[in-house]
Amino acid sequence: MLEQKIRERRQTLEEFTEYTERFAREHDEPGTLSLRHLQRLITGRGANGQPLGPVRAVTARLLERIFGLSIDELLSPPRFDDETAELRQMLDVSRRIDGTLLDLLRGQLDSIRRVDRQLGAVVAYEEVRAKASQVEKLFTHSLPGNTRQQLAVILTELHTLAGWQALDLGKTQTSWRHYERARHAARETGTESYEIHTGAEQAFVLLDLGETRCAVDLLHDTRRRARSVCPMVLRSWLAAAHGEALAAHDQRSESLSAFDDAAELLPSEQADPISPYVALDAVHLTRWRGHALARFADPAAVDVLARALDELDKTFTRAETALRVDLAMALIATGEHDSVQAEVVEAKYLAAAIGSARQQKRLKAL
Repeated sequence: MLEQKIRERRQTLEEFTEYTERFAREHDEPGTLSLRHLQRLITGRGANGQPLGPVRAVTARLLERIFGLSIDELLSPPRFDDETAELRQMLDVSRRIDGTLLDLLRGQLDSIRRVDRQLGAVVAYEEVRAKASQVEKLFTHSLPGNTRQQLAVILTELHTLAGWQALDLGKTQTSWRHYERARHAARETGTESYEIHTGAEQAFVLLDLGETRCAVDLLHDTRRRARSVCPMVLRSWLAAAHGEALAAHDQRSESLSAFDDAAELLPSEQADPISPYVALDAVHLTRWRGHALARFADPAAVDVLARALDELDKTFTRAETALRVDLAMALIATGEHDSVQAEVVEAKYLAAAIGSARQQKRLKAL
């Protein structure tokens, strides 16, 4: 307890021994306290590690007058309330985070992404929530520096993934909150593209709410911000997202123009490793454009979507589900009713398997 009380005075042990000398002089106390003696009192050990003997009465009196506690209390174990103990523990845990642990957390995120894209949010959402809660605790108790920035990146990506999962499960309010938490974490990543990406993701919540004008405006502003600070693959993704919002707002020429921009921006090489994660390549871009064409009842949508379906990596189950719903919509528009049923049956099966309330809602609308 003696050491705790000294720390609470914001004094070092050396500063405290100097203070006791002044206090003794000013209050006519005969007791003295050297640095070595103070260290022995704190450790409870005397010379050669032997147990500490009785404290001299004059020294005990001096300490008791300074702190207003008995010498027995001062030499007892320190008292911490539960919150203080927990805070100290978490600060200590966060200080022990190293590059190996950060790599492990990133690897866990990649594994969860794989499970999510193949089996859907119905399997992966709770795992993402739990992992986000774990990383958020580490992030909250980490001090400014590179480790905190790296935790902010992981936390941003976890909440962004959770936001998309919640949206697919039909939980729009929960989705919005995940994106808000992602944006908060993104501000501490040291890379503006993370904040831009998380803000743009919220446009899809707006689209599901029917707020198409707001979604279009949000993505227009986001693309403007991204021009000078974001890698090409993210700028391509933003253009495609803008194209989807414009299609939902029934702006055909502007939508197709945005998809043309996305195709022009899409890089042929691998994405920048420090860029926000986006699943975008020529096939995904084709299915996005096909989605827009299907909204406009364009006859070309069937061929575009069929080609994307043939080329799509089948581990992207959620993407395949959405693509089949789009293809069914396009087939209805072109009057190919004989082919619609097969796509609807397969889309219903996939939507149920991954728990996609979002795609099940679209199927009911057909």
